[in-house]
Parts: sequence; structure tokens; C-alpha cells
Amino acid sequence: MQPNQQPSRRDFLKTSTMIGVTALGVSAVRNVHAAGSDVIKIGLVGCGGRGCGAVQDAFQAVPNVKLVAMADTFRDRVMNPRTALMASHPDRVDVPDDRCFSGLDGYQGVIEHSDVVLVACASRFHPKYTLAAVEAKKHLFVEKPHALDAAGIKIVQQATDIAAKNGTAIVSGLCYRYDTLRREAFQRMADGELGEITSVQCDYIRTPYSLITRQADWTETEYQFRNWYHFTWLAGDEILQSLLHNLDSVMTAFGDEAPVSAYGVGGRSTMFVETMGDQFDHSAMILNFADGKRIYGMTRTATQCFNSNRDVFHGTKGRCFFTATGTPYFTDLKGNKTWTAGQRERSMYVQEHYELFTSIENNKPINDGTRMTRTTMAGILGFMACRNGQEVLWDDAVKANAVYGPAEADISLTMEPPLKPDTAHGLYSLCVPGTSE
Repeated sequence: MQPNQQPSRRDFLKTSTMIGVTALGVSAVRNVHAAGSDVIKIGLVGCGGRGCGAVQDAFQAVPNVKLVAMADTFRDRVMNPRTALMASHPDRVDVPDDRCFSGLDGYQGVIEHSDVVLVACASRFHPKYTLAAVEAKKHLFVEKPHALDAAGIKIVQQATDIAAKNGTAIVSGLCYRYDTLRREAFQRMADGELGEITSVQCDYIRTPYSLITRQADWTETEYQFRNWYHFTWLAGDEILQSLLHNLDSVMTAFGDEAPVSAYGVGGRSTMFVETMGDQFDHSAMILNFADGKRIYGMTRTATQCFNSNRDVFHGTKGRCFFTATGTPYFTDLKGNKTWTAGQRERSMYVQEHYELFTSIENNKPINDGTRMTRTTMAGILGFMACRNGQEVLWDDAVKANAVYGPAEADISLTMEPPLKPDTAHGLYSLCVPGTSE
């Protein structure tokens, strides 16, 4: 890891881009539509379950969106999802073979042919593809996490600033803030209904996600790209992949203040299988804030265990309870319910696309970039702390500007993989907290 100068924690505390706040400057891209029509052309980079889910959310959000280009690392991971999307939405998919792109540079073709780019590929590439899209003056939806390291955060912040200048939208896949019922709860908390919020419990514990079995004709490098979710150099860990949603929700109530430090624990205790790559199957961390507030976060991926995705906000007058898609409610300090939210018009997944396209149509494009970088950096802080076993300071982590995994120039489909399974058990070595990484 090569340290370079990076802005300090306070440099990241720019004006918060809360949901609904838009870049109000004159747009450099006033009309995203195809000539002579009101169709908005979208392109997809990363055709897995989340990427195809984002396309379907966009279709449900507004009627004038059409999918025109797709890209993924491997050709079959483009063609098979295209067939499925054409079957379910025949009038909304116009992706001929020459707009199906594969390889690590396939994103370039999608950007070229699209008005709005949806990025939901291996997380390692999110910063690079985000910057490329905004430099091409395209609107963008990008999944979380938005980077895996401080160097990637710097790239995303650069893209954020360019998008603001261009007047193009960046909407984050951190969708909890787009949940209309959470917004109502946030406003009630801001109005003091629960008193001062002093700490929040976040947990995201579940069964393992998307375990890909190795095929005999795959090279080791191909296997890691196909099973990217479970290799830390491509995905980070469950803090960044899952718990980041909860952290982003909590940071709303904390005024988007960045933490000052983190420490935690993590390891592998149950999932001793090749398909888990080199990821931990459990982590627990504490994020410390300058005013004494705390976030207590926990992840676990295991079978036949209790599952939970919840946030519990502890205030001096009461508590707020969130679950992933459930109905928020408040209680007093004795556990008696004092408020329950109503009904959603749309799911948060559809809502974020509805607001993205509406902001484009109204020439007031949303820019989530600042809070994307701040929340993701908070997740990176926890990721680092759980893996190295030390308390990690925000200022140190940001200034280090470290790159996690191989250098960008060394990444290719024919590269020597950064790690290999042992010959005895076919398992990958794990990071050991307390040793340098």
C-alpha cells in the first residue's frame, strides 16, 4: 500500500446532499431523450441479480425508460439476463447483439449508447466506472459500496464534483434513505420526538448470498471474477456489501457527521467452504463519533442461524425501530408504542429510480455523491478495523489513500490471481487480525 496525501476528515464534511436536495446549477445535459421522442435510454453494467433488479425497478418507476445496452465481465452473463428481461418486458428492452458488451472494458459501450447508466458490477470497479460515466456527461445510478478503499473514495468524490458541474445526476444504491416511511421517522427524530439520539444498534445477519460453484473449465482468475462477491479484493466484506445500508440510514440521524474512529472483531467460524472465498463470515464493529455517539454494527453469514436486519435508535425519550422493508415505529423508554408509520406508495428500490428520472425530467438532477463517499468511507473504516484488529482513525485512513488489492493497471482476466486456494482443502487463507495487511 502506497500512502499519498488525501483530504482530512473535515474535508469530507461538505454540505450534505440529503435525499431530495439537488444540484440546481444550469444543466449541461438538458435533454437526455432520444431525438424526436420522450424515451430515456438506460444501459446496465453488471447483469447479476441486483443489476437486473435495478432495471426492473426503473421500468416500474416511470413509463418512458427503455433498456438499450448491457455489459458484464463474461458474455453468458449478458446474454442470459437479456433473454430473461426481454421475456418479462418485451416492449422495454431493445438490446441487439451489437449492444451486448463483455470484458472489463464493456462499460465503455454501455456509456456510449445510454442516457442513464446503471452500475451494479463487482464493487472494485464502481469508482472507475462512476468517473467514466460522469466524464461522458451521463446520468448515473451506482450500487453500493461506492469504493473499497480510500483511493477509490477520492475518485468517487472527483466524479461527484464533475457531475455537479455538468448538471448530471448521481443516485446511490444506498436505498434506505429513499424509503418514504424512514424519511418521516427521520423528520420526527429531528424534531425531537425521541429526544437526543445517543447510540444505534445495526445488524445485518443472514444466510450467505450468491455462492458460485467452481466449474472445471474455469481458470482460478475466472472463478474469482464469477464469484466476486466473496473475494475481498473485488467486493470488500459484508460490512460494505450489506451493513452499509444500515450505516447510511443511521448517519442521516447523526447529521451526516463522519466518525472519528472504529474498532471491531471478525473472522470465520462456520462457513468453511471454498465458495466463501477469503471473506469473514462474521464481523462486529463500533464507530465512535466526536460528540460521544456510537454505532454498534454486526454482520454474520451462516446457515441455520437466527437472521435479522434491523436498526434500533436509542434516544433520551424513546426508541425508533427499523427493519429492512418493515413499518417503522417508535416506543417510549418502557417499550410502549408511541407512533407507527403508515403505508408506502412505492418500495424504496422503485422510489430511488422514480426520483432519479423525475429529477432529470425537471432539470434538477439529484447528486448523492457527498453522502455516498462519507457513508462508504465509514464502512471502509469498519472493514479495516475488523480485519487488522486495531482501532483505526478516520484521519489516518483517509490520508493513507491506500489501494486495497491489486493495482488497477494489473487487473485483467488473464492476470495471476491475487490469492489461491490451498492444495490440501481447497480453501483460501484468511486475514488474521493483529497481523499487518
